[in-house]
Amino acid sequence: MEQELQEKFNQAKSVDQSVLPKAQREVKAQVALRERSPEEIPGETIIRVREMNFWYDQFQALKNLNLDIRENEITALIGPSGCGKSTFLRCLNRMNDLIPKTRVEGALEFKGRDINRDMDIMVLRKQIGMVFQKPNPFDMSVYDNIAFGPRIHGMKKKQELDELVERSLRKAAIWDEIKDRLQDNGLSISGGQQQRLCIARTLSTNPSIILMDEPTSALDPISTQKIEELMEELKKEYTVVIVTHNMQQAGRTADETVFFLNGEIVESGRTDKIFTNPLDKRTEEYITGRFG
Repeated sequence: MEQELQEKFNQAKSVDQSVLPKAQREVKAQVALRERSPEEIPGETIIRVREMNFWYDQFQALKNLNLDIRENEITALIGPSGCGKSTFLRCLNRMNDLIPKTRVEGALEFKGRDINRDMDIMVLRKQIGMVFQKPNPFDMSVYDNIAFGPRIHGMKKKQELDELVERSLRKAAIWDEIKDRLQDNGLSISGGQQQRLCIARTLSTNPSIILMDEPTSALDPISTQKIEELMEELKKEYTVVIVTHNMQQAGRTADETVFFLNGEIVESGRTDKIFTNPLDKRTEEYITGRFG
């Protein structure tokens, strides 16, 4: 995989330079759609990564990662397929534990606590929730989808559950569409609604961080817009980390952008800087479509 990506990168160097200005303008235009204050101050670090390495058996998928993810911001992970974005995302709530013969080295901390050594996995996943690429509601009612997690963690009173279900669906911007369908099966609603239902299900356990692995790749443009608008609202209360292949989406939504290539972080920083004045030539070549 690494050799294949390197070949693509080498091929990109021979692309006609005349195609770049239009692509660069398109990317800059998407970044400009977001209003960012020049005085915008990054939040406190909530995830701290230092010299982190990760292996699938003998294959090293992540190499010497160093990164700070800040509270109440949207951080976009970008890069070509197979570069390590989703692997890194799954490391943040230990979803990779489900895969045999994986191992991680280095520091990976959540609010100062080592994710792999100091935290119970159930507590970790309550604090760091995951929304997957394909909507995956449980085969049960809309209401029970939302109540599932809180019930596991001990919430039993109907009034409390009723209030939590409504609050979670409101935060996911789907309450008005679905309030009369709470007893319908979660699989019976539209794809865009299913994804927002899954977001509401994640919110029901009151996490600090929401991980999103290409959450709009299977959705139509209208549903994608709703999810992006929702992310902007969610970051007022939560930290959002999103994997995306859509450069325009990263430009529209992200405060910070991290560019992965061959299992390494090539560059990270404020989105407007990464997209309009990247420090590494490979970053510019990727975001303008020359490879990947």
